[in-house]
Amino acid sequence: MLLGKVFIIFTHSWLEKLAGGVILGVALWLRHDSQTSNLLILQFDDQQAPGTFYISVYILIAVGAVMMLVGFLGCYGAIQESQCLLGTFFFFLVILFACEVAAAIWGFMNRDTISKELINFYDSAYIKAMDVSGSASKDSAIKVLDVFHKTLDCCGKGDDTALFLQLATTLCPTKSPADFQLRSQSCHFKLVELFSEKLYVIGLAALVVAVIMIFEMIFTMVLCCGIRNSPGVY
Repeated sequence: MLLGKVFIIFTHSWLEKLAGGVILGVALWLRHDSQTSNLLILQFDDQQAPGTFYISVYILIAVGAVMMLVGFLGCYGAIQESQCLLGTFFFFLVILFACEVAAAIWGFMNRDTISKELINFYDSAYIKAMDVSGSASKDSAIKVLDVFHKTLDCCGKGDDTALFLQLATTLCPTKSPADFQLRSQSCHFKLVELFSEKLYVIGLAALVVAVIMIFEMIFTMVLCCGIRNSPGVY
């Protein structure tokens, strides 16, 4: 029992903190990543760039922070051999596990929506930038396109008009004329690629943490059963 107790205490003390730290670190990196943050802070015609992507990131931040705090509860419950504390710890684990599953399902269902929203935002600026009438918002639209082009190292939509091709050398000075017609160099393609990679990282981190949490729940149940079967339980 002593060896099992020591093992469970070690598990609660480190695995839960490790899982919380991993998911919190990944979430904070995604929140402050220069590529996404440069794009999602953009404004154009009183319209803010869609921030749907941040919903899953904020969920991960909350889950990671709570996991690190809950880890202390599990460790203390193991030290005290308290079924009540361990039961509370197990309850929190189930809730956090459910939140992770919900966030994963939400991310999977909205994996295309996130990039499409930002593509539509880019296209609205693209249309204004190509406005030959010289509208008041044309300059701000060109600035928005410039941020997209520099951040993603892209240019245009891949099927650009002759007017855009005339301006492309100004809007995309690092690109050659041959690049303007390449799909791999279009901002549409780069946006899909960017958020696919980010969601993949989120999914991978959530999977690793979910596995750790399953082991945590198993160890908690084992310790609870051991305490219940030992003399002097409380």
